[in-house]
Amino acid sequence: MSILIRNARVLTMDDDDTEYPRADILVRGTRIVDLGPDLDLANEAQDLEVIEADNLLAMPGLVNGHFHSPGNFLKGATDDAPLEIFMLYEVPPFSDEPPSPHLNFVRTMLGAVEMLKLGVTAVHDDAFYNPRATSEAIDGLMKAYVDSGMRAVVTIDQPNVVEYEKYPFLRDILPEAIRRRMDETPRQTTEELTELYTGFIERWNGACDGRLGTAVSCSAPQRVTIEYLQALSELSERHSIPYDVHILETRLQRVLGEEKHGKSLVRYVRDAGVLTPRMMVIHAIWVDDEDIEILAASGCTVAHNPVSNQKIGSGIMPFRRLRSAGVPICLGTDEASVDDTANMWGVAKAAGLIHKVTDPEYRNWPTAPELLWCLTRGGARGMGLDGRVGALTPGREADIILVDLDTIAFTPLNDLRRQLVFCENGSSVVMTMVAGRVVARNGRVLTVDEEALKREVRALVPEHRRELAVTAAAAAELHPYYREMYLRAAARNVGLQRWAGPMTP
Repeated sequence: MSILIRNARVLTMDDDDTEYPRADILVRGTRIVDLGPDLDLANEAQDLEVIEADNLLAMPGLVNGHFHSPGNFLKGATDDAPLEIFMLYEVPPFSDEPPSPHLNFVRTMLGAVEMLKLGVTAVHDDAFYNPRATSEAIDGLMKAYVDSGMRAVVTIDQPNVVEYEKYPFLRDILPEAIRRRMDETPRQTTEELTELYTGFIERWNGACDGRLGTAVSCSAPQRVTIEYLQALSELSERHSIPYDVHILETRLQRVLGEEKHGKSLVRYVRDAGVLTPRMMVIHAIWVDDEDIEILAASGCTVAHNPVSNQKIGSGIMPFRRLRSAGVPICLGTDEASVDDTANMWGVAKAAGLIHKVTDPEYRNWPTAPELLWCLTRGGARGMGLDGRVGALTPGREADIILVDLDTIAFTPLNDLRRQLVFCENGSSVVMTMVAGRVVARNGRVLTVDEEALKREVRALVPEHRRELAVTAAAAAELHPYYREMYLRAAARNVGLQRWAGPMTP
């Protein structure tokens, strides 16, 4: 069956940033086969479905370039705190049991539904499994993407070193009894994790006619052994899939690199031989000029999460320096606990605003066309899908959204790109198509019984709250030691500033 989107205003996001005031888009199967004004459909099959798009904008679906679906139940659940303290609530060091496949399915589906309604057609999901990853839990998560119809590239984000080795100063700060408990916490070995990854890649990479893909993730270089860091790079190369790594998200991580390796963590991954064009470097906030040169030379992509970075006080990424050096940038929401939504429109607006207070030279501020590129083409590149999604051109996958231009956000319509970035909040999205299939229309996801899903979520809430209470008690025990570590790192002069305030608290 073929679908014709007729008489739309079309923003292609192609290499020439082509825009049509009125054009048709012909979709056959999963791909766009033709695009332009008044297409000749004489040879098209009789079962052509026509979507009338007068006064609607057709554009590529948005890409959530960095996301953690296991956090989907945590919106509004915890007080704001720096990453190192916040993670005591997100991935508590003393957890016992891995999540059930059903829990993973439900919370992943919750995020997928939210994104599809907002015109997000693809997500790069860096999925963590606390305290350990299992094939069953992974399959539960992946089934949500199968059923929802969303495009996803998914990792297994699993640290494998003892908790106190992930941080500076912590080994010496912690009481011996707590260190011993951390030592006794089971960790998966490089062999166990690479075996798990082998099965994951074989089962899910290219599933659903290529709609689903896999990537590898070490979480962050300081959270894994050097052997596992390099083993993942070998898997990435062998299967030509992305490699997700959080690098220099916080000031403390810059101190950690100096304390543990005598170099920044960017230099560390380069010297380990794992910084390649396949790498997705997540955050890259506390990078210096040499780090930026190294990132640019590697050909990697950087994931920018401006709302997350503000919510937990990580800092402001040097957007213009990275872009000027030639580093491709995508945008992400990170997870529900540090964005509280999966709304990429809000992320784009935040990115368009936060950098204006970092540089008095207004010509360096991010522009709306740049941010739209990051929302679409940049995200596709980070997912390893450059050339397949992110633009509307014949031969690409038909990941298309229709945006109603007869809404308050576009009335009056002065500049399409600026209003997409600074006025739209997702409420004008009237259709979401993924791989040639309409999966959401007029605020309703067609692949999922949303009311039944919400009932399932609410049924899981009592158990979830009990787990949060246990986690909070454990975090309260550890909090004083982590705060001491955090303040000690914050007092260190690292030679650069990524906060809006003074160098030290």
